Amino acid sequence: MNVRPGVEAPEFSLQGYYEGGVKEFKLSDFRGKWVVICFYPADFTFV
Repeated sequence: MNVRPGVEAPEFSLQGYYEGGVKEFKLSDFRGKWVVICFYPADFTFV
């Protein structure tokens, strides 16, 4: 996937930790707001 600033990203959802609990987030929840998305696939693995 090649996503650049100004290019609309595809819709997706994921779970994240927020205010003391796990919550599901959708990209569309942040429509009209600035969003920075960072993925670190090896941070929480035993590799």
